[in-house]
Amino acid sequence: MIYLFVTIFLAPLLIAQGLYVRFITPRLPEPQGNRCGSDGSGPILRLLIIGDSAAAGVGVSTQGQALSGQLVTALKSDFLVYWKLLAQTSNTAKDVLANIGMASPEPFDVVVTSVGVNDVTHGTTLNKWIYQKINIIELLQSKFCAQQILLSSLPPMHQFPALPQPLRWYLGLRAERFNMKLKKITGEYGRCEFVSINLPLQSKYMAKDGFHPGALAYSLWANHIAGIIRNRLEVNILMKGKS
Repeated sequence: MIYLFVTIFLAPLLIAQGLYVRFITPRLPEPQGNRCGSDGSGPILRLLIIGDSAAAGVGVSTQGQALSGQLVTALKSDFLVYWKLLAQTSNTAKDVLANIGMASPEPFDVVVTSVGVNDVTHGTTLNKWIYQKINIIELLQSKFCAQQILLSSLPPMHQFPALPQPLRWYLGLRAERFNMKLKKITGEYGRCEFVSINLPLQSKYMAKDGFHPGALAYSLWANHIAGIIRNRLEVNILMKGKS
């Protein structure tokens, strides 16, 4: 009830600030580079990365500096990584669901998602977003035989330097509510994991727009996810050995 009251009371100011931020914030391009490939040696690991501008690597100049490139780099010493990136600037959960719905079916061992910031900023309701996320999870498991789905949390938007107050506080509050609900429903799916991404937001970690990650932040994100992938695969190997 308090959240609804604040939303209504602050709506004119929040809308004005949102329009202002969109007007003054530079629109950064998606980085150049391959969006699929293979690298490394060892057991085969089939990796899919899906989502929004952060998944696409906006904020750096090449895919090698982005999440996809740095994640493959972090994994290639242990695995032969076959990877694919399906991500685009401005993608909402609805867009991601449509994109994977149109993609050709193929199996993946691990799927990494980054979806939600655009839903927060564009006013998608929490219930609608969760419904779409559930559909994404179920489609990844049925159509792509995903063995491990890592659902990246929304970033701490209440700390984004590009956002003025109270818009920063309000979007941060929405992001926290989205994260709490996503973490709760993730526990209902055995092959899913909610991954908390608490990246530092000092200027050296951020892109010049003050909104997207920079190369250092992508490196931290990629290495965190790589550690989770290794741990999960080791557990799966042990479980198979006991069966």
